[in-house]
Amino acid sequence: MINPNIPLDTINNFSKNTLLEQLDIRITKLGEDFIEGTMPVDNRTKQPAGLLHGGASAALIESLGSIGSTLMVDMATHNIVGLEINANHVRGVKAGMVTGHAKIVHAGRKTHLWQVDIKNEEGKLVCTGRLTVIVVEK
Repeated sequence: MINPNIPLDTINNFSKNTLLEQLDIRITKLGEDFIEGTMPVDNRTKQPAGLLHGGASAALIESLGSIGSTLMVDMATHNIVGLEINANHVRGVKAGMVTGHAKIVHAGRKTHLWQVDIKNEEGKLVCTGRLTVIVVEK
């Protein structure tokens, strides 16, 4: 399981010079079986019609699940690699902040499965998805 006592600043510092930094994805909460993070809906994350881009939502889903899995394995001996992602977009967002809540569904030796719900500032579901990662020995 995830160690919820890891400082959030430590986790967020891993995002330097990555897509997460470009999209301003920030980890905001940890639990033993979940991780939460936020992402702004702005010029970096919108599609041409002015709505949150589905690819940005997918990036948040993959980021939360991958970071969660990273916190569950020994990174000296293993890597985490995304294997499959799906996303169902259910509501548009034009501005503000979205929050993703990723819950571990399966934590096996070789694969992890995450269920991720993204909600707007009013707590309404924007996107729901699943991420499967593979745990690979270095």
